[in-house]
Amino acid sequence: MATTFKYSAKDMSGKTVKGTVKAASQDEALADLKRRRLTPVDIKASGGLLGGRGGGGKRKATRSSCKKGEVEVFTRQLSTMLGAGIPMLEALEILADQAESPGFTFCLSRVVEDIRSGADLSRALGEHPRVFSDIYVNMIKAGEVSGQIDVILTRLADYLEAAAHLRSEIKSAMTYPVVSLFLVIGIAGFLMIGIVPSFKEVFASLDVKLPWLTVQTMDTAFFMRDYWYMMIGAAVGAYFAFNMWTKTPRGQFLWDAIKLRLPVFGKLMRKVALSRFSRTFATLVKSGVPILGAMEIVSQTAGNKVISGVVDRARESVKQGDTLMDPFSQSKVFPPMVTKMIGIGERSGALDQLLEKIAEFYDQQVEAEVKGLTSLIEPIMIALMGFIVGGIVLAVFLPIFELQKKLSTS
Repeated sequence: MATTFKYSAKDMSGKTVKGTVKAASQDEALADLKRRRLTPVDIKASGGLLGGRGGGGKRKATRSSCKKGEVEVFTRQLSTMLGAGIPMLEALEILADQAESPGFTFCLSRVVEDIRSGADLSRALGEHPRVFSDIYVNMIKAGEVSGQIDVILTRLADYLEAAAHLRSEIKSAMTYPVVSLFLVIGIAGFLMIGIVPSFKEVFASLDVKLPWLTVQTMDTAFFMRDYWYMMIGAAVGAYFAFNMWTKTPRGQFLWDAIKLRLPVFGKLMRKVALSRFSRTFATLVKSGVPILGAMEIVSQTAGNKVISGVVDRARESVKQGDTLMDPFSQSKVFPPMVTKMIGIGERSGALDQLLEKIAEFYDQQVEAEVKGLTSLIEPIMIALMGFIVGGIVLAVFLPIFELQKKLSTS
């Protein structure tokens, strides 16, 4: 029996079209819209909106968690098994038996129980938000609607692996400067607290006026030695105060805006954010999630409140029947190339393909930026270490030079 579906979609010119379509299922309704060269924005039937939160209701938090990389491996293996014709329940039982971490084993065993009880895979996965994100659950839901769960799992595995690779690139870029900075601070602290104060009696016996650099270095060294607990307390207090500030809506937005404008890392963070936005949006649209539902998930997973704000404004624009491109072009975060490609994709109905091209471009840019930063940061950190250690050594030896001058003139 045919069901009437209400839809909102974009035509080839980017104009919003609303209407109804009769079909036996939501899958057939979406296929009918695509045959008419319409890009679905949202589609409603008795089941509600496709592309909202997975599980059909509020997702419950559980105690399940997993090791890094387990979800990516699970997704790839489940896709391969389903593609080979293994039934869903049997594939999940096999994967639950071979899961490594106790948390992930518990999670998959619960999923198997839910599916045995008649639940959909998306609903079962939606009960474990700490393991399976909104984008994961919504893509599985789209796969269930379209009957292409194995194809969607392959796309999801590709997405998760690309995102993991991007995180690895960022981590490799940040590890060296962070480790180097701690080494510089540790060496400087050891010299200032353990070595410099021992020269006090030597300098007192020289009978020369101490240079300004030596006086300042000695005063700082004695302060660090006598009040080290105050310095540690102040550092810990500042850390927790900063964390509390960044958890407020205003603080989080301002910190995310600052990160995009940092002198060295700002460009890298901007490219990472654009890559994540493009890949997530492309994967959802390509998987059949309507634009409004996809944009809601993209906003939640952007990882930057500035990007999320732009996506939210664009979502409201689409809701009101305006183009997707205008809010992006008005923002200073999205470069003209990105906004123009979004506009072309919106008009041509190939939004997912152009978004994938943008993601691939920025992935390459991030990789090149990481290599450039690594080669740039290494000499900067060496120079910083030389400046600090050299300054301390110079402050110690300057009085000896002054004594040598005094003895040579006397």
